[in-house]
Amino acid sequence: MTAAHTQETTEAATAGAGSAGTQPADTSPFPPLTAPEVVVDLAPLAAVLSPGALVEDADVVAAHTQDRAVFAPSGRARALIRARSAEDVQETLRFAHEHCLPVIPQGALTGLSGGANGIDGALLLNVSKMDQIVDIDTVEQTATVQPGVINRALKDALKEHGLAYPPDPGSVDISTIGGNVATNAGGLCCVKYGVTKDYVRRLTVVLADGSITTVGRPTAKGVAGFDLAGLLVGSEGTLGVVVEIVVDLIPAIPDPITGVALFDDIRAAARTITDFMSSGVTPSLLEILDGTSIECINDYGDFGLPEGAAAMLLVQSNGDGTLERAAADLAEFERIAHAQGATEVTISDDPEDSEMFIAARRSVGHALEKYAMAHGGGELVDDVCLPRKSLDEFFARMRQIAQEFDVLVAVAGHAGDGNMHPNVLFDAGDPESVARAQAAFDAIMATGLELGGTITGEHGVGVLKKQWLARELDPVAQRLHVAIKREFDPRGILSPGKMLGDLSA
Repeated sequence: MTAAHTQETTEAATAGAGSAGTQPADTSPFPPLTAPEVVVDLAPLAAVLSPGALVEDADVVAAHTQDRAVFAPSGRARALIRARSAEDVQETLRFAHEHCLPVIPQGALTGLSGGANGIDGALLLNVSKMDQIVDIDTVEQTATVQPGVINRALKDALKEHGLAYPPDPGSVDISTIGGNVATNAGGLCCVKYGVTKDYVRRLTVVLADGSITTVGRPTAKGVAGFDLAGLLVGSEGTLGVVVEIVVDLIPAIPDPITGVALFDDIRAAARTITDFMSSGVTPSLLEILDGTSIECINDYGDFGLPEGAAAMLLVQSNGDGTLERAAADLAEFERIAHAQGATEVTISDDPEDSEMFIAARRSVGHALEKYAMAHGGGELVDDVCLPRKSLDEFFARMRQIAQEFDVLVAVAGHAGDGNMHPNVLFDAGDPESVARAQAAFDAIMATGLELGGTITGEHGVGVLKKQWLARELDPVAQRLHVAIKREFDPRGILSPGKMLGDLSA
């Protein structure tokens, strides 16, 4: 999904929240970093890195200064390091630690929260060139990969071995395994198969001072010591830089049966979700698209989605691996959907139908981008996760927020686990529209917390939501977060002012 479309759009959209050249305020209790105006000689660093790894060309550095988030300020970074090895990462962090220079770890820059955005005077440490699948172990059912491996590339490489890596974010074709680890990405099939953290066995990580360690377990089971690998998953580059990942695999996932239900009331779709998920069935996928998303998808491509529905549920089940059980699961879905007032329910075991509907669901980001570009260029892709029982009220609140702030809110999401993606569409060239979009975003965040949810299910905190993390965590939890950060990164050089920037010690 894409939130920032052009440099002009990004600058206009971030006008109310900091613009290019503005460094995010760092309120964390760490020693002061070297001021951006102090020019540290980088020649000694260049001499110990891979040839050409250090880039100081202003245009190249600027091109790596922002991920895909709007309302997420960025600054003027000093240099870009395209790391090609763990040694490049170590040398960079040793140098930065010694000179108290901020470092922003980066991958493919597909993030949606500003976590990879540069700040003034920072070194951008990009690991996307570390993109080797090191090993596939069919006996242990693991894969060892570098952080720059694209999620889809790993999935494709596993097919010939009859194995699968389930985490399946919407950005599967462009996001990296390292980036997925940084935000604990989930995706379409996590309702049954879980999220990234559930598959991380070991991590090799370089800490802020350049030291390197391997955390996790070498075997399928292991409880020796604290779960430091689990702590690092979702830490968004604030604790260390991951340079190698060992992930658990599963046997190839059986083909599913697919069901589609249409509703003229999105709250009826929400009730179908809660009733179906409490019926004892575990679908392999359960997604929702609201009416606006359906309209945009139909305008974007020929996916055969029906016109005029207020909501669509897309469900798949592979049961216990048999068609009989999968068919029984879908029959239960059809019964519940009709009971809740579905206007139409279609069940198919045709793989082509399945592929078409999944392609339609994956296209929602591009479809909303196309709509945004034709209506002012502003698109804020949000991410909240709620208890499933709160989805009915959540959709009612989204309608109220859209009306109150006079913005278009299109909702798509991973219905099975309550992870919703409300997309706020606005005119990025109109300051009033930008301000209303920002207010709508804040209202969505507040709604998520009020309904017992969390501010992010998989996109991460970054810059965009750091003030909301401070609202979600109680004072004791905030103190523990800061204490952990101090231990991993005593000088506070890793992603300063980002995820943990508003927490109190």
